[in-house]
Amino acid sequence: MTTKPTSPITAIQLTDPDPHLIPASEPSGDRTFEMRFTSTPRGARLARRLTAVRLDAWGIPYDVAPHDEIVLIVAELSANAVRHGHVPGRDFHLRVHAPADGRTVRVEVTDTRAERIPRRLCVPDAVSTEETGRGLLLVSRLAAHWDWHPRSDGPGKTVWAEYVLPGRMAPAANE
Repeated sequence: MTTKPTSPITAIQLTDPDPHLIPASEPSGDRTFEMRFTSTPRGARLARRLTAVRLDAWGIPYDVAPHDEIVLIVAELSANAVRHGHVPGRDFHLRVHAPADGRTVRVEVTDTRAERIPRRLCVPDAVSTEETGRGLLLVSRLAAHWDWHPRSDGPGKTVWAEYVLPGRMAPAANE
């Protein structure tokens, strides 16, 4: 059974975003967003959404091709970490870095499964009816470079991709 609230609902004024979600740029002018996410589809979805917010704050606005393509790279690499790099009880780590020169954005996704190594794909099989297996092919088409390396601080691997921005990034409004 529910009860009717005693006070009417009033409008709530939203405050500025949490400073932990959108910090100011680092002293060198580089911009970095890092966070651990649960190795679940919900964690991959949250990684994608928070990256979209961060890119917008960095001056790569929604509804432009670079924003959409970088978010798609994050989505594919995060989904792969969940699907192929999942170890029960272990999270995946996302790092998005934009150097001060404003020419590239580097996406790194680290998981804790060392035996599942990404493989290079040339072209998809035209007659294949599988709905999976094309994520890294998509990343290779969007990114200027991508690769992987063993994780330096424990078991697992880091898959990274570098996206080259057309022109220089505009500074964010709050910087």
